[in-house]
Amino acid sequence: MLSRSLSVAPLAILSALALSLPAAALAQTTDAAQPAPAAAPSAPATPALAASPNLAPAGDIVATLKGNPDFTILVKALDAANLSAVLAATPNLTLFAPTDEAFKALPPAQLDWLMKNDPDHAAVLQKVLVYHLVHLDLDASKIKGAKGPVTTVEGQPVQVDGSGDVAMVNDAHIIQSDVKATNGYIHVIDKVLIPSDVTIPAS
Repeated sequence: MLSRSLSVAPLAILSALALSLPAAALAQTTDAAQPAPAAAPSAPATPALAASPNLAPAGDIVATLKGNPDFTILVKALDAANLSAVLAATPNLTLFAPTDEAFKALPPAQLDWLMKNDPDHAAVLQKVLVYHLVHLDLDASKIKGAKGPVTTVEGQPVQVDGSGDVAMVNDAHIIQSDVKATNGYIHVIDKVLIPSDVTIPAS
């Protein structure tokens, strides 16, 4: 299923890029008598990616996250949603792991709501967390050059895009890939992914 969902041929991606080239590029040779065209406005600077947290393998997925200070919110959330034991014991998993900075980028009221000690909130938090989880070994070699949906444990797909310089999952960048825990892979991302069937109250 994975190979099918990520099987967009590199040729198709290149063709799409070729079609997007402006035809005006042919008009760059001008007569000396003609005034030079005005310089095009410079493109806005691409925002810098977040620094890699340098996550290192330290046993299973949960133990690996606990061994790095940049994942304290994710670890706390996994505990609150009763997912830590399952995530530590289940083999062949891939986790797209948001850093603490990614969680802090959520509106504060939404983060507070998700982390509130309440069964109803914990159920929503669990859906959000398992939306970051895929039940198969998905290493960088399967992502590179591919583009397509991958079904998550939550049930909704994420859009994985490895066709560019930086691989993405939905609108999150993978800032560190292929952290190999004993029961699967961790790819570190710079945003929290919210499934389309989840609404988090703004206050």
